[in-house]
Amino acid sequence: MLGWYPGHMNKARRQIKEALPEIDVVIEVLDARLPYSSANPMLAELTEHKPVLKILSRADLADPERTREWVAHFDAQADTRALAVTTTLARELKRIPALCHELAGQVRADRDVRVMVMGIPNVGKSTLINGLAGRKLAKTGNEPAVTKRQQKIRIDGRIALTDTPGVLWPKIEDQASAYRLAASGAIRDTAIEYTDVAIVAAAELARRYPEALSQRFKLKTLPAYTPAEGAEAVQADGEPQPDLLARAGFDGQAIVTEIARKRGGLRPGGEVDLHRGAEVLLHELRHGKLGRLTLETPDDIPPPIEAVDEA
Repeated sequence: MLGWYPGHMNKARRQIKEALPEIDVVIEVLDARLPYSSANPMLAELTEHKPVLKILSRADLADPERTREWVAHFDAQADTRALAVTTTLARELKRIPALCHELAGQVRADRDVRVMVMGIPNVGKSTLINGLAGRKLAKTGNEPAVTKRQQKIRIDGRIALTDTPGVLWPKIEDQASAYRLAASGAIRDTAIEYTDVAIVAAAELARRYPEALSQRFKLKTLPAYTPAEGAEAVQADGEPQPDLLARAGFDGQAIVTEIARKRGGLRPGGEVDLHRGAEVLLHELRHGKLGRLTLETPDDIPPPIEAVDEA
């Protein structure tokens, strides 16, 4: 079971809960490549009665058609608007203050609209805030969990922003989402089985974007996955491991092995360095080298778990 929940994130959750009563609008920053998996259900619970602006960041790395589907999906929800942006491009952020005022409704003329910015680690929150402010105020970085405390910033358009640390949740129930998060870099590489994540990512890419994967790594075939007969993987907590490779239908390990062969992962004697293949695949996926890809669609959202009537 993949998960990552440093102590400062638990503290951040408490701070968010305490500050929310004074907040008019919540901006939730999502990764446009995985808008469902990068939405923290714990934050959704905390902000249940607040209007929300969903910012789909890194839109320049995402599949444009899939992004349009996600924007329509969020816009159909009550008290919710969605906007896809590249957070480093200031011109794409100009609509955000007006959307915040629209969502806030009637606010006293003598005060700013109070907006809280939240999201999981490494999703682009600090870059968004710097872009809105027109100067570097929030610390940014490629490693998750750079922001460690709340920051309050006033920007043009009568908006008072509260930035919060990136927060994951203690146990990620949907393991398909956990692997997508790990592949995107939202979970520290030191907290994951790097090769396992690459194997699952390779299988998913083969299912969703076979041409992009084959062309980037010059792969002649994308082999189908055949599960080992009678083998049932078990997680650390004793629960059955969902067979994500079988779900995707492709042999991710064979694909990562072939990537390693082609990208400097062939050791003396013909031994293949699988970790090298994993590094190459995840690095190039995270930096958009395979093209504009989205790892999930609204159809991938699991159905809600129905309450069991014990009466």
